[in-house]
Amino acid sequence: MLEPCYKKDCLEAGLDEAGRGCLAGPVFAAAVILPPAYSHNLLRDSKMLNHKQRELLRSEIEKNALCFSVNPVDEQTIDSINILKASIKAMHLSVKGLSIKPEHLAVDGNYFLPYPTIAHRTFVKGDNRFMNIAAASILAKTYRDEWMQKLHAEYPEYNWAGNKGYGTKAHVEAIKKNGLTPYHRRSFQVKSLLQYSLFQNQSL
Repeated sequence: MLEPCYKKDCLEAGLDEAGRGCLAGPVFAAAVILPPAYSHNLLRDSKMLNHKQRELLRSEIEKNALCFSVNPVDEQTIDSINILKASIKAMHLSVKGLSIKPEHLAVDGNYFLPYPTIAHRTFVKGDNRFMNIAAASILAKTYRDEWMQKLHAEYPEYNWAGNKGYGTKAHVEAIKKNGLTPYHRRSFQVKSLLQYSLFQNQSL
């Protein structure tokens, strides 16, 4: 079972994001403050859970958290400021959206821009070390998946209900056949993947 949080002597929020490596759709981030005594034997990194487990835990977290906040940053912003800064921006928005101000932030990953007046610490694979980060990973993932499900109805040929905007072979083939949508990211990394690795003869 994961540890509840990193700093046990203060009110700590766990932070994580979802969708950083996608070709389409926004990046989502969540901030979660769990009760000090909260525990759940299934709670862990969202990537280690199936859809049914994530949805179950989403309901549990929303019901039991002291507070939580989930926020997206759109594709245009990702392309404008880069995906790392966009992910951190989404995390900052989520901290700002908390109804209770945390005293410390536990952040998944290895890089974070300080949030004003609140100390933080980053943890590589923190979503499989601390429950508050794991809870944030589950909310970010499930909220983003739900968003991509809605976008799928608008552009079903890209199968975002299945691939959630990640660069699967079928998704890449759909882009090759149908072109880019307004929801596709046009940042350097994505253009490089599509243009040079897969579509060397096709201008984006």
